[in-house]
Amino acid sequence: MMKKVPFMRPGLRHRQRGVVLMIALIMLVAMSLAGVALMRSVETAVIVAGNFAFKEAGVQVADKGVQAAANWLSQPTTAGAVLYNDIPSQGYYSSLPVDEDVTKYFDINTWAGAVLMNSGVPDASGNIVRYVVHRLCTQPSLAWDDPLNECGKQSTIASSEGGSKRRDAVKFEGPPLLYYRVTTRVDGPRNTVTVIQTSLAVQI
Repeated sequence: MMKKVPFMRPGLRHRQRGVVLMIALIMLVAMSLAGVALMRSVETAVIVAGNFAFKEAGVQVADKGVQAAANWLSQPTTAGAVLYNDIPSQGYYSSLPVDEDVTKYFDINTWAGAVLMNSGVPDASGNIVRYVVHRLCTQPSLAWDDPLNECGKQSTIASSEGGSKRRDAVKFEGPPLLYYRVTTRVDGPRNTVTVIQTSLAVQI
């Protein structure tokens, strides 16, 4: 007994082929959009990773400013009464700023009185380094031991040959250590900005 084959009109067959084509086009567009989104996501991740690397490099470069400030503070010509007063040409200020908002250091206008290293010429990595030094005192233009001035300092014990090592022996106070704060700004590639602060102790 022969099976009957269902009869399908030619027009219905053509319409079904058109539906498959539409579905294929929609899938193709969806896959294209997904591919573009994936490429943009990868590109953004690469840019973020690159910026993070530049930022980390800026932290390392900032050590140049700290070292330059430490060398200047350790010179004999900067000791004594010289450091009681502001020296803007050296980026030095004898007291802390009135406004201690750290975010202001990200404003380039704040750095008008800073030392610009290498005359502002970027290094091989494209970094420009600036720094300022603040004596950790409340009052400008006053000696660190002035009763009206409060400074960050640390007492030291004078050591002498033959001194007693007993627990109850009299301790002689030596020259104190006075603290200074170095704020360094690094302007790097891709408009990255790195600001670090370091405290230095200098014996008076």
